[in-house]
Amino acid sequence: MEKHTDQEISKLYSGKTAEILNTDAEGRLILADALSYGEKHYSPKVIIDFATLTGACIIALGTNVAGIVSNNEKLTNKINESSKRTMEEVWELPLNQDYMDMIKSEVADMKNIGIGRAAGTITAAAFLRSAIENTPWTHIDIAGVAWTQIATKEKSYNPKGATGFGVRLILDYLQNL
Repeated sequence: MEKHTDQEISKLYSGKTAEILNTDAEGRLILADALSYGEKHYSPKVIIDFATLTGACIIALGTNVAGIVSNNEKLTNKINESSKRTMEEVWELPLNQDYMDMIKSEVADMKNIGIGRAAGTITAAAFLRSAIENTPWTHIDIAGVAWTQIATKEKSYNPKGATGFGVRLILDYLQNL
């Protein structure tokens, strides 16, 4: 990590630099590096990541629906179809240039947080999006759906505690390719 006056700058695996404005948002740095590494070394056809990335997703969608952000409409549609079949609900959040601009930095390629509390889930995903070159990618924020003790609606197929949200979803997606 380099120090530039009051800013901390980290160089990511992709070679891009990130201005660290919130040390509580460290998970996205690690996940961005993992996404970039995976894309470079394995050349996947698609990348789908699941993470309890932001508490902002709980504020936006509650505890029964996961947020989905993607750079590829076709992939998103397939995930949505699997969501309907498995009853693991997802809701697409937009990721346009306005959101990408919210993580621009004056001293690095990007910031690790957006502007204040605005669009927290989307700006976290924008940070991840910056790690992906050309591969179709979807991020699913499972912060609200990962545990049943905070769920507002019990689901018979979820055990108490960790729900395993996304396992049925990804299996259905893969079976229906």
